[in-house]
Parts: sequence; structure tokens; C-alpha cells
Amino acid sequence: MSSEIQILLQKAKESLEAAELLKREGYAGFSASRAYYSMFYTAEALLFSKKLSFSSHSAVIAAFGKEFVKTGIIDAKFHRYLIDAQDLRNVGDYGVGKKITYEQAQEILQWAREFISSVEEILR
Repeated sequence: MSSEIQILLQKAKESLEAAELLKREGYAGFSASRAYYSMFYTAEALLFSKKLSFSSHSAVIAAFGKEFVKTGIIDAKFHRYLIDAQDLRNVGDYGVGKKITYEQAQEILQWAREFISSVEEILR
């Protein structure tokens, strides 16, 4: 595994830890945002394993679907998790009048844990 992939996976794990801390402290919206980033960095790491790199979130998400879901390498639910997590991140970071609930934050944290674990298995 390349050092770039290892760095991205470490960022993913640190983002997940930060998300868990933020949720415990009552910051559900910011927790959802950090959980999304943990999945985003993980998706970037997987794409990097194919020497693919993109400059936008939407490009990473689209390429993840094309390269790993459509080819059957990873379950399609992970693409859905990534898409839905980005939507929740946008609410958490930019939403006015909308709030992420504790339950939503808990759910996205579970997605992130599962996402990281599955990608690490693929990269082994």
C-alpha cells in the first residue's frame, strides 16, 4: 500500500474519531460533516489504488461509483452512503433552518465505520 493511500486512510480514521467526539459533545451537524469526510478520504484512497485522483467531491463520488460499484468490487450501498453523507454534510455545514439530529449523526457514523472497514479489506 502506497504512502499516499496510508495517509488518506489515516485522515479518514482521524476524521471519524473527531466525528465521534463532536457527537458526544452535542454537535450533531459537525459530527455528520466529519463522518462524511472520513468516507470521502476513504473513497479517495481506494481511487488512488487505481492511480486516480480528482479535484472535486462530485468527481470523487462519481468515479467511486464507476470504478468500484459498477464493477462489483464493492457493494452499491457504499455509494449510497457516500451520496447521502454528502447531503447531510451540506446540511450540517451550510444548512439554515435545518438541523442534523443525534440519530442522523449516529447513523452516518455507523456508515463511516462500515465504509472504512470494507475499503481496508479491499485494499489488503
